[in-house]
Amino acid sequence: MNLFLIVVLIAVLIFSIMIHEIAHGLAALWQGDWTAQQAGRLTLNPIKHLDPWGSFIIPFFLIISGVGIVFGWAKPVPYNPYNLRDQKYGPAIVGIAGPLSNLILALISGILMRLLLVMGVSSSAFIFIVLALFIQTNILLMIFNLLPIPPLDGSKLLFTFLPISEHTKQLLEQYGFVFLLLFLFLFSGVFGTMIQFGVGLFSDYIVGVNIFSFF
Repeated sequence: MNLFLIVVLIAVLIFSIMIHEIAHGLAALWQGDWTAQQAGRLTLNPIKHLDPWGSFIIPFFLIISGVGIVFGWAKPVPYNPYNLRDQKYGPAIVGIAGPLSNLILALISGILMRLLLVMGVSSSAFIFIVLALFIQTNILLMIFNLLPIPPLDGSKLLFTFLPISEHTKQLLEQYGFVFLLLFLFLFSGVFGTMIQFGVGLFSDYIVGVNIFSFF
């Protein structure tokens, strides 16, 4: 991948994770918690969201390493779960909002790509590469964040719907990052297959062609 495409991919990743975090804040606001808004995090200003390691350094080295999986993160949007109107399901609603925003971004990109193809726009146009990157990146972010491992969003669903003791919950939260690294190391093939399956569904049912053909 040339330097220009690396820059484009990082830009797509930054925008996608920024929308992901804003979605968390909006879901919390909808539930009655104003913490994110008061902290100035419900904004499209990337400076408010970017994390040097998660938004630039880690994604860059993952891209140039050629491992095939690129992910990143922004500064987590703050929220106070005790301010949520729904104390039982509120944290799960806030948690699912991030992956849902990634699904919506992927759907918008896929539908736009299909419309451009129907309109007869040349498949060699650069816009198709950008849209394909949006689809692939947001499917990856959605699936990655749905993993039921703290601090990922899937852990909020896990804690909401399964009877997990406070001791186990604290243990998972304390060593969550270690468990996450172990999962990615031991099951990177499974994770990659999940991404390919998700991209394949979009290629077949949303776009109508294999999005990897645009790279």
